[in-house]
Amino acid sequence: METIYLIITAFLLILAAIGLFVGVSNDAVNFLSSAIGARAGKFRTILVIASIGVLAGAMMSAGMMDVARHGIMQPTNFSFREVMIVFLAVVTTNIIVLDRFNDLGLPTSSTVTLVFGLLGATFILAVAKIHANPSLSLSMLINTDKALSLIIAIFASVAIAFVCGLVVQWLSRMIFTFNLRGSSCLIHGIFGGVSFTVLAYFIFIETLSSSPLVADSLKVWIDTHTTMLLACTLVVATILSSLLSRFKVDVLRIVVLSGTFALAMAFAGNDLVNFIGVPLAGLDSYLDWSSHGATDINTYMMSTLAQSARSPFVFLAIAGVLMIVAMTTSKKAHHVVQTSVDLSRQDEGDEMFGTSHAARSLVRAVQDGSDRLRHAVPKAVIATIDRRFDKEASHLEDNAAFDMLRAAINLVLSSALIIVGTNYKLPLSTTYVTFMVAMGTSLADRAWTRDSAVYRVTGVLSVIGGWLITAGITFAACALVCALMHLGGILVMMAMMAVVIYTLVRSHIRFGKRKQETHQEQLYNLMMRNRDPEIVWDLLQRHISQTQSAVCRFTLQHYAQILDGLAHEKVRLLRDVGRNLRRQQDELKRTRRKEFLSLRRIPRNIALERNTWFHLGANSNQQYIYTLKRMLEPVKEHVDNNFSPLPQAYLNEFAPMRHTITELMEETVNMLESRDFKNYKSVMSQADKCKDDLSQLREHLIDTMQVSDKTSTYKTALIYLTVLQESQEMLSIMRHQLRAAQKLLTRA
Repeated sequence: METIYLIITAFLLILAAIGLFVGVSNDAVNFLSSAIGARAGKFRTILVIASIGVLAGAMMSAGMMDVARHGIMQPTNFSFREVMIVFLAVVTTNIIVLDRFNDLGLPTSSTVTLVFGLLGATFILAVAKIHANPSLSLSMLINTDKALSLIIAIFASVAIAFVCGLVVQWLSRMIFTFNLRGSSCLIHGIFGGVSFTVLAYFIFIETLSSSPLVADSLKVWIDTHTTMLLACTLVVATILSSLLSRFKVDVLRIVVLSGTFALAMAFAGNDLVNFIGVPLAGLDSYLDWSSHGATDINTYMMSTLAQSARSPFVFLAIAGVLMIVAMTTSKKAHHVVQTSVDLSRQDEGDEMFGTSHAARSLVRAVQDGSDRLRHAVPKAVIATIDRRFDKEASHLEDNAAFDMLRAAINLVLSSALIIVGTNYKLPLSTTYVTFMVAMGTSLADRAWTRDSAVYRVTGVLSVIGGWLITAGITFAACALVCALMHLGGILVMMAMMAVVIYTLVRSHIRFGKRKQETHQEQLYNLMMRNRDPEIVWDLLQRHISQTQSAVCRFTLQHYAQILDGLAHEKVRLLRDVGRNLRRQQDELKRTRRKEFLSLRRIPRNIALERNTWFHLGANSNQQYIYTLKRMLEPVKEHVDNNFSPLPQAYLNEFAPMRHTITELMEETVNMLESRDFKNYKSVMSQADKCKDDLSQLREHLIDTMQVSDKTSTYKTALIYLTVLQESQEMLSIMRHQLRAAQKLLTRA
């Protein structure tokens, strides 16, 4: 038995390392998104600064480990076997939940998964123990008061962070405006002084005064002289910031990089418990149990967990290093960061989320309230405020989503809120705080225009909804897994280990295939950030060329699969085609919006001249999908119901037509890709001839159907007629697409 639990303990430690990679992949958005979104430095520079902060925070985070040990459960009333079941259920479930959110690119909270996971697993065991021993009560098994305070702190931080971000950013923008270069040195100096003082207070005073690495005498001195230290920091930082600003040094950039360090440090100090707290508690439990002779696992009670954690320094250092490796190498981390940046960027662009009824209603209500407020406030005041928020005066870095002021507010304010929670032993969700601060600041900056607000609000509601779902799913999943382990014993525990390994390997393989950034995405990012209309026009032509050629190739591929599925009665292939068509249709909607937004950035005379051809080409892309759907539905129904197969005579008759259509589509793909239309007239002529041949086949088939009295023959003839009709329609769409592309994409 001791060997089995040694294996379980070792697996918990392995999962701790895996949890660091999975968790940091999601939580790196907390401290990277602002610096990356504002382009405060090279990506490598930002990572180096964040890495130093993570390492420093990790080595000072020992105080937070108590949350995993006795923050939720009352360990004195749980046996060694029971706490190991709780710990294994929490770690395995949380890793799977976080990894799933990483795949979706949605930021979620490792703090919530920890708290609700512990709560769910402990609750189900508490119910079982109370059923077996009615003398026990829920308060004897669960630290209800502490659990409630943790939950309230986590969800209250959402509203607090949003309101603080909104108010602070609005006031800051009124002072600075969007013309940051035109602000006086004094304003930059005061802002820098206040920012550096806030960061210094929460990092070097509050954090150091509670760190186990700092001598008690130094802690007493810091506590005694806090006011003096803050005053000195404010004066020195203000003077230094003013001087730097006078010498044309970007103080805001320094604040952003310093804030990145601070937030990374806060993240590591606050969130490290979410990744290694439970495994280290499991290790302490095993060491305590084995040191007392490895007695009965069902009777040895874990009162040792009621004591404060003494996490070895080497474990904290190793954890910090692993977090740095995960942050710098994880593609999923970059995917989640992109979600946060997209939802808070200053300009319009591709919206990752669609619209929803709740978002539309909320935007409409806010807009109505805003209109009434504008009527109530004097026009002179409104005009003054509008001048302070004139975005035309902004100077964004190349490819930046927002400016340095917003990035600085995001980081400084988030750092302050998070480290306050840390020092009060409340593991606030760094994800919730940083995300909601960013949403508040973007709203204050009027980044959510009437054209984009409904998409942004839908995105925010989707993320917040995901947080609530995370809490419920984690609670229920941990409770279920814990119950199965409690009833099934070692076999279920081992099976759960295998499930986790399989899930992570499969997820990694699927994500690697799906998230290879396409050249089209790179082109679009360049179009949205470039301010030269001629360059944007060239990039847009290339983007449209790639879009239309890809759609044409997609159409040809799935057209062939529908025909093969019909000829060889492969219903699974036809179902796959249906799923792919639905995904492609959604993707085309997003692509059309991207290209339309880019069309507004090209020279006006070109936009007016070629606008019709742009929309004709975009409509042709959609019509391809509709044609394939119309062909697929009756074919899939025919094959799925095991009706009579298509006669070989029909297949032989259609084979030359299929060959011609394939050649014409392939030639069209080549012309769209190369934007060389020298064979344009030849392809159009051949397409017309092929359409005429298809018309003759249709007429002959209809004549045959009218004289036939066999039901089975009639059904197969109808399917064949559908194929002929939609093939003819597909050629018509190809001609429209090629004509539009020849007018729109011809090289000058």
